[in-house]
Amino acid sequence: MTPKIAWTLRAIAAAAVLGSSMAAVAQSDEPVSPVPAPKAVNPAAVELGKKLFFDPRLSKSGFISCNSCHNLSMGGSDNLKTSIGHNWQRGPINSPTVLNSRMNLAQFWDGRAKDLKEQAGGPIANPGEMAFTHELAVETLRSIPGYVEEFKQVFNTDQLSIDEVTTAIAAFEETLVTPNSRFDQWLDGDKTALTRDELTGYQLFKESGCVACHNGPNFGGNSFQKMGLVQPYKTANTAQGRMDVTGKDIDRFNFKVPTLRNVELTYPYFHDGEAETLTQAVDVMGRLQLGREFSTDENARIVAFLKTLTGQQPQFTLPILPPSSDKTPKPRPFD
Repeated sequence: MTPKIAWTLRAIAAAAVLGSSMAAVAQSDEPVSPVPAPKAVNPAAVELGKKLFFDPRLSKSGFISCNSCHNLSMGGSDNLKTSIGHNWQRGPINSPTVLNSRMNLAQFWDGRAKDLKEQAGGPIANPGEMAFTHELAVETLRSIPGYVEEFKQVFNTDQLSIDEVTTAIAAFEETLVTPNSRFDQWLDGDKTALTRDELTGYQLFKESGCVACHNGPNFGGNSFQKMGLVQPYKTANTAQGRMDVTGKDIDRFNFKVPTLRNVELTYPYFHDGEAETLTQAVDVMGRLQLGREFSTDENARIVAFLKTLTGQQPQFTLPILPPSSDKTPKPRPFD
């Protein structure tokens, strides 16, 4: 018996054992845990934040909203290599999903925002994204009577500022979680939730070392790692990773580990969107991060497992935005 055949038989046997585990054992022994259901602390702020999330008037062009790059009908991303911003500028980095982002240790690929509230203000003022300023965004909202009244009801203040805007957007984003994936059902004790191939894929995922970075309830998002540990990652993209204040190259290609939740929906993959498919992403990560070349069968089983991480997508009614007034600044799409 060859080593490869012996290893495959052991993996299949281990998968069978995994599939028959009791719920308590699965929960305690696994390096991951189910996604908790969302809890809205302030429903009124969530509803206001939902409107702001979909409102393109927070951009200079009057065309781009938060949902443009974090499309909630497409896994919370935009399925582009890098997002398109103001005046058709192509951004330098792939848009990460907003789904389950509340569980990340920080926001953005480089972690420059400590939380969702801080992140929410970034794109509004970025000249390559929404291309507004915080001051003009607030001026626009103050010119819309419906928003003025709603902000007053939610925050009990007439002094509308960017702080209330980002607080509301973050409150909505906090609710964008995807519980009850088939893998979570298996974690909770449903031994029929996954197929044998999917269970074998999960065993490969763990034994190969993927779980060293992709762990916790979000299967990632809780550490920063270098892209290209065993082999260097080569790209022509300008997004190079986190750099220290002196500009040293020591932190080059260091990024926040992305979540694998709903990963089948959030293609293309990596910070530069260079991997178009999960099959390609698994192959590259195996070689560059683990020093392992997965066989076609092994790759397919890991991909099958990854597709079990798609959870229940957020369900809500699209908001009806309050109408502009005569005083509302006019969009400037090509300025």
